[in-house]
Amino acid sequence: MTPQSSTTHMTHWFTDARYGMFIHYGLYSLLARGEWVMNRERLSRREMGELASTFTAERYDAEALCDLALDGGMRYVTLTTMHHDGFRLYDSELSDFHTQAYCGRDLVEEFVAAARARGLRVCLYHSLNNWFDQPDACDALERGDARKEFIANTFARLRELVTRFNPIDVLWYDGWWPFDAEGWKAEEMNAMVREIQPDIWVNGRNGLPGDFGTPEGHMSGPVPWRPWEACMTLNDHWGFHRGDQNWKSPATVVDMLATAAQGQGNVLLNIGPRGDGSIPERSSEIVREVGEWLRHYGSCIYEADRFTFGLMDREGHQGDWSHHGLFTLKGRSLNQLVRYWPGTTLVVGGISCELERVTLLGRDGERNCVFRQEADRITVVGLPEYPPDSVCPVLRFDCCEVPEMYLTGGMRVPDASHPPYDPCPSDIGG
Repeated sequence: MTPQSSTTHMTHWFTDARYGMFIHYGLYSLLARGEWVMNRERLSRREMGELASTFTAERYDAEALCDLALDGGMRYVTLTTMHHDGFRLYDSELSDFHTQAYCGRDLVEEFVAAARARGLRVCLYHSLNNWFDQPDACDALERGDARKEFIANTFARLRELVTRFNPIDVLWYDGWWPFDAEGWKAEEMNAMVREIQPDIWVNGRNGLPGDFGTPEGHMSGPVPWRPWEACMTLNDHWGFHRGDQNWKSPATVVDMLATAAQGQGNVLLNIGPRGDGSIPERSSEIVREVGEWLRHYGSCIYEADRFTFGLMDREGHQGDWSHHGLFTLKGRSLNQLVRYWPGTTLVVGGISCELERVTLLGRDGERNCVFRQEADRITVVGLPEYPPDSVCPVLRFDCCEVPEMYLTGGMRVPDASHPPYDPCPSDIGG
């Protein structure tokens, strides 16, 4: 099934969602050195089994996680049901290496129930790879009989997961080493999943394109456009790492949301609970601060229209960039997220239509601004000397028609054919 053949309802919720929470939690969280610790430190199955005997998840609270997502302005949640280390967070008949066996709890069941009760869309991550179960992927590469068994075991896990948790909104594949789509039998895999849950969406991490793209660690959407979701860490790790305090600021998260809005994509922002299941305090603070910002300025993020530009030609080119901050488009309104406040006067060039008004949005209401328009140059005056919002101020430019913004690498738009910025293949991207 291609993205185009999925239901209109599913397409609508995903492309308009804009913001979700990723939760990386598992046995690795106890070691506090990231989710790849078993592989990076060559930990044995025996060592992982001993570690599992200490897994209690005493502070894992699915309701608190989902409440945090709601407070943050998020519309869906994605949980790692099993990462590459093979430890399941749900009761399984296929293995004893799961939370029900070690702490008497089905953490996925608790999570799905909490998300559904709050109206959040439910997405479940599951690794295709598995370092713990035997035969593993290395065996599968070396021996044909092991490969057949390894693939069959992967299919059995997926079948159990989507049967046990039915319905969910998205199945999020990951860990597709060492095979391509043919090796994973990806078409058969997707067909099996959709036979059990016809309306489910899947990503492209089994070798097929999937229903949506998943750029990881960057905000570049697919070209040509299709539904997409950038998965981003809140610091520099997915799983909890005690040494990582390199947190993104709330303003940086807002930048990511604006970039997603421009490209009609989503941000899937990661939280890595500690080994006991508790949420790092700084994670909660950042998520809630962004959520508070969205309560006042979310109109420039949610349900925004595409507003992108190209470096090489004007095909699909409607937007542009600004040295003060990103623009998003919604109907006939341009919203500028003024991350770099210029002081009392702000100048914007390149808007191609007449303006009706300029409004400074705020947590205490809106304020009309004085402006003058000379051709495609707009000057807004009488603004506060200092940024009126601690995270990111927003100016709304209401236009008489759906606006376009076009500038070039020159001081005017030439009458001759020209590239917007780069006449040669670009190292910049875009």
